[in-house]
Amino acid sequence: MNSNLKSVIAEFFGTAALVCVVVGSGIMGTNLSQDAGVALLINTVSTIFALALLIFVLGPISGAHFNPAVSLAGLIRKEMSVSKFVWYTFAQVTGAIAGAVLANLMFDSAAISISTHQRVTAGTLIGEVVATAGLIIVIYTFIAREKQTLIPIAVAAWIGSAYFFTSSTSFANPAVTLGRIFSDSFAGIAPESVLPFITAQIAGMALGLVGASALKR
Repeated sequence: MNSNLKSVIAEFFGTAALVCVVVGSGIMGTNLSQDAGVALLINTVSTIFALALLIFVLGPISGAHFNPAVSLAGLIRKEMSVSKFVWYTFAQVTGAIAGAVLANLMFDSAAISISTHQRVTAGTLIGEVVATAGLIIVIYTFIAREKQTLIPIAVAAWIGSAYFFTSSTSFANPAVTLGRIFSDSFAGIAPESVLPFITAQIAGMALGLVGASALKR
């Protein structure tokens, strides 16, 4: 199989699996407990382990971006071509939607149920900037220090902690944000909240690149 096609397929399945975990564990959390804190903890722990594993498994194939903000950072840094960025983004977005649909079906819900969870406030948008900036800083700091083998653990650690310390619960990913429209569940996001969230994520990505450059030794 052509290596470029293989990497695009890896981005599709990796993002699909990630969103399936995020949405599925969110549904499971609310099924097991009416306590929002317990549900968030279940959601967080499941996402941390799955994210690290997916990066370990698919990183050697595609770089395990699973995130248009990460791919855009790579494009800006001239680490990938425009065509590859477009294909990666397409794979990530379609994968995210497929992952949400799969999670819905696993829990006997409608395959597609548009979320009504409004999330936009000034605080949540600041949270998305912080979460995405931190993600980019973590990735490129470890790359600069030639510690790429630690990136799966470092990224999972950042996202896991940001679930709890950011007001937005750390989406930090435009594809995941779009995918979560399609599940009216604990992890969902209303369509009206998506554009502000993605705008905040792109701003966070830009700040993250500046921060990573400033920390470069």
